[in-house]
Amino acid sequence: MDSFQDRARAAAERMREVFPETPLLRNAHLSQLYGADIWLKREDLSPVRSYKLRGAFNAMSKRPEAELFVAASAGNHAQGVAFMCRIFKKKGVIFMPVTTPDQKIQKTRIFGGEMVEIVMTGDYFDDTLAAAQQYCAGKGGHFLSPFDDDDVIEGQASVAAEIESQLGRLPDHVVIPVGGGGLGSGMLGYFGNDVQYTFVEPSGGACLRAALKAGRPVPLTQVNTFADGAAVGQIGMRTFECLKDVGLANTLAISEDRLCTTMLEMLNVEGIVLEPAGALSVDALKDLGQSIRGKTVVCVTSGGNFDFERLPEVKERAQRYSGVKKYFILRLPQRPGALKDFLGFLGPDDDIARFEYLKKSARNFGSVLIGIETTAPENFAKLQAQLDAHGYALRDITEDETLAQFLI
Repeated sequence: MDSFQDRARAAAERMREVFPETPLLRNAHLSQLYGADIWLKREDLSPVRSYKLRGAFNAMSKRPEAELFVAASAGNHAQGVAFMCRIFKKKGVIFMPVTTPDQKIQKTRIFGGEMVEIVMTGDYFDDTLAAAQQYCAGKGGHFLSPFDDDDVIEGQASVAAEIESQLGRLPDHVVIPVGGGGLGSGMLGYFGNDVQYTFVEPSGGACLRAALKAGRPVPLTQVNTFADGAAVGQIGMRTFECLKDVGLANTLAISEDRLCTTMLEMLNVEGIVLEPAGALSVDALKDLGQSIRGKTVVCVTSGGNFDFERLPEVKERAQRYSGVKKYFILRLPQRPGALKDFLGFLGPDDDIARFEYLKKSARNFGSVLIGIETTAPENFAKLQAQLDAHGYALRDITEDETLAQFLI
């Protein structure tokens, strides 16, 4: 009987009839930065800009008799299924959360053409998933899970098969983003215990870590959908069975704001466009430090479906995380020249990005919402010292989620 590795290699070979292998590229910038031999497996350069078409191809190719495929996806799986529905000339109905970025919805329509119908429903993926499964049961179609399917897992393992072939050997360490666990399960199944692993999740969707702590898949009470390609409320049963022994020490949960700093770095320095989930593996290098020094490390950049309308938000979150942009409530005397006095306290690298009076009545002091950008976090301490010395009250609300929600 063929081994899992043999089946993954065979799947990779069959995929060449539809799309070329994605590049495995050494990154000189990251290699120098971390003192390691860093390679990027560029799944963001697949025809649908993510690895998801692999699992869809493998699962659909094994069911030539099926006439209807139903899927639920926040975007990347949807595009992979749509692409393969057109290739295999099969009818597809794809359910997507209403919060899915427009860019992913439009691309799904383009990839699927007349073979695919899109249904928008549910604020969160799990609501969308339930609606898709109910529809599929009623229509007698084949439900194509985004991750919790043996054939999908096997298809995603083709990423590992290509890495081994392209590198000419096994890497020392692989860094893998985790949403529902399909990619991680496939790569772990292929490489086994012959490499070291780091499985990376967004903090607002760390369903693998939650499952490892509980000893079973458990639903998250809340999911942050910013990293929508990996924002899953509960890891799959099959995928957890594959990943249950990886150990918490080999997992990371990374804040969505920190992800933004890596997205900007890769865009500005390398010209690589990554979606939040696609940046997870690169961002994780910051936490690996000495453990990867001198080693060959492969980071899977899992997706590049990024809507550039979100770029201002990414920049804002990156600046706030880096400490170079803050928001304050300033108590300003209502007298002529008060604003001019305040402006005199700003340093040469300080810039006002937001200024809004919040005064509601005729008082001696008024409140001002003020946003300040600077070049180094320590500049804020200098500003605060100046204001304290002259009796100005300044309240930092940057990390106050309640106030920020209403005011910023």
